[in-house]
Amino acid sequence: MRGLEAGIWAGTAYYLGDLNTEFRFNRPNLALGVAGRYNFNHRLAARASLNYGRVEARDSDSQNTFERERNLSFYSDVYDITGQFEFNFLPYYHGSPEYFFTPYAFVGFSVFGYNPKAISDGGKVVNLQPLGTEGQAQGEEYSRLSAALAYGVGIRWDLTYELSMDVNLSMRNTLTDYLDDVSTTYPDLQRLKARRGDLSYVMSDRSNPLPGGENVPRDFTQRGDDSLNDHYLFLGVGINYYFGDVLCPKVHKGKKPRKPTRPKHR
Repeated sequence: MRGLEAGIWAGTAYYLGDLNTEFRFNRPNLALGVAGRYNFNHRLAARASLNYGRVEARDSDSQNTFERERNLSFYSDVYDITGQFEFNFLPYYHGSPEYFFTPYAFVGFSVFGYNPKAISDGGKVVNLQPLGTEGQAQGEEYSRLSAALAYGVGIRWDLTYELSMDVNLSMRNTLTDYLDDVSTTYPDLQRLKARRGDLSYVMSDRSNPLPGGENVPRDFTQRGDDSLNDHYLFLGVGINYYFGDVLCPKVHKGKKPRKPTRPKHR
């Protein structure tokens, strides 16, 4: 059944990457968005959406000894624009007593903005990208705009002819490894301190000291894993309004135009 839908959704956002290698889902944050969908027929549709979600992770939650000793953390607000194509596994017709629901799968492309932050020991919110925490030269920091492959699965069903609901899980495989500000190795920390100041030095190496209080030299040692880019995902519930096919009535001379009727399913 052809036609246009528009709706809103709300749910949670999660992050997977250098600061969450164990697929922990212990720090959910608010996610929400608005979307429009055009149904080409009862199987195929295209959807565009504007989305927001906050992602975060902390090494202190990890069961991995290296990660706990590294002691990094971050959070970031993500603003996401996504276009995707959808395939319904079952025939789906609005208002049908028989074909009123379907599971579906989708794939598409996202462009998103992000800005990793952390809390300093003094309780201050710090923007990490301008600090060059892995030794990036001034003006050569990573971009806070990136893109991602979007894909996932969901299920949708009718409430009435006009209203429907859906639940979906949407993954983003990003083209950046700096969603969390962590990717490669520690820089020369004394040089970083001299070039960028004390704050860059402190936020680059937040590792726990040895039991005796001595700090382990970290220069040029592993900080992250640049072989895999970061991921984030949305899990949400949405409600949609179906406008139906827009039918333009034909005007015949001497006759009144006929009112458009709702399309019928077979």
